[in-house]
Amino acid sequence: MVYLIGGGPGSPDLITVKAKECLHKADVIVYDYLIDESLLSLSGNDAELLYVGKKSGQHTMSQLEINKLLIAKAEQGLIVARLKGGDPFVFGRGGEEAMALAEAGIQFEIVPGVTSAVAVPAYAGIPLTHRDHSSTVCFITGHEDPTKETPGINWDSLAQSPGTLVFLMGIGNLGNITRKLIDSGRPAHSPVAVISNGTTPNQKTVTGTLENIEQKAKDANLTPPGVIVVGDVVGLRGHLNWFETRPLFGKNILVTRPEDQAAGFVSILSAFGARCVQIPAIRIMPPTTWKELDKAIAGLSIYDWILFTSINGVKCFFERLQVARKDARHLSGIKIGVIGPKTAEALLDRGVIPDLIPHKYSAEGIVEALHRYPLKGQRVLLPRPVIARDYLPEKLKTMGAPVDVVEAYQTVQPEHDQNQLDDLFKKSTIDMVTFTSPSTVDNLLGLFEGKSVGKEISKILVACIGPITARRATEKGLTVAVVPDEYTGDALARAIAEFYGQC
Repeated sequence: MVYLIGGGPGSPDLITVKAKECLHKADVIVYDYLIDESLLSLSGNDAELLYVGKKSGQHTMSQLEINKLLIAKAEQGLIVARLKGGDPFVFGRGGEEAMALAEAGIQFEIVPGVTSAVAVPAYAGIPLTHRDHSSTVCFITGHEDPTKETPGINWDSLAQSPGTLVFLMGIGNLGNITRKLIDSGRPAHSPVAVISNGTTPNQKTVTGTLENIEQKAKDANLTPPGVIVVGDVVGLRGHLNWFETRPLFGKNILVTRPEDQAAGFVSILSAFGARCVQIPAIRIMPPTTWKELDKAIAGLSIYDWILFTSINGVKCFFERLQVARKDARHLSGIKIGVIGPKTAEALLDRGVIPDLIPHKYSAEGIVEALHRYPLKGQRVLLPRPVIARDYLPEKLKTMGAPVDVVEAYQTVQPEHDQNQLDDLFKKSTIDMVTFTSPSTVDNLLGLFEGKSVGKEISKILVACIGPITARRATEKGLTVAVVPDEYTGDALARAIAEFYGQC
């Protein structure tokens, strides 16, 4: 079976449910140049990934070779996902591939995608039809096959059409398109929009008229892929430009949080329009030994309190609880405190309601909240990483509570491609760096210790999840621009959006 799948116009969020299902069961994914590589992770079978992308002057395979590849893989009894940009039947040569499969007797299925012809103008605030402006739409290739004996585009008819014209793959041919329309009778003052890299954080839109849009696009350095829209509907962009007006649009935000915990944070930043660059500065690892935590779990009955200062602490504690063949019932009679709402959610997911959530989501907040309880003689278990501030256990001891600090996990510095990291900062593409703990500050800067690029990092604005992290960043010579009032990832994302919204 071969699935001819439309991967959408650029943003990975715009892939269809059906496409995700097909990618998940594929044995082979044959993908094009314009595919967002995050879509490749949707494979559920460790699929073989084969790149066959084509762009101007650079073809990894001819179309005939791609057709033969699809047939060969299918004849091996494999499920093949042919992942194409946009929709496979809208200037995607999907029809040619389907014909080749049909002639070879290969079973295939078409999985339509969101075409850039519709989605990209929508993301630029341009409706293709409007009762007051346009009742027809025409989709035209912006790069017709030069080997054709007879051109397939009737420029006279296009020029006389009162509706909207949408050209795909036409940025490199923009001047020729505008001249042919004007020469065929379309008014030179007709509104035009050129949209580059549509639906992505790199989207750029330039508007003008048929007579000046070529120069405007050159001045703006617009590059493929792109969509050209001609028609009165372009004028509605001034009222409907929703995508490029978001507070973080065009901003590159570096996220240092562990990748498996950054999804929610990245999602909010992306919703505000940011392009998120993920360079995890921390990797969560098991402790050097489970001995201390296992011993504490074996003797849970001696504890009056368990305090969790992170989601990781909750996760590791309950994993070892299960290894000991115990569950939440063994926490009966023990009060549970957490550092904040996200840690509370992790606890609730395991059927346990915390007794204490401080108003300030920090170790200081926990201590302040615990003053309401008689702690003298109350034994406290504190599962946490081996490297952490001593503030909480020391304060608990001064309040008369015996404390067992046990290593539940450790944080280490991940390995990254040093050349990629250097290029990232040397090219000054990062607008702001986010830190969610003092160790993320130390570890990120540690990657550049002794390197000249470290000076570039010190010039970039920094956003920190709370005052403790901000203090560490300041001590390291960084410029802290954002610290939210509430010490959570969600609040940090909102504070960044507010910062740039006011700038």
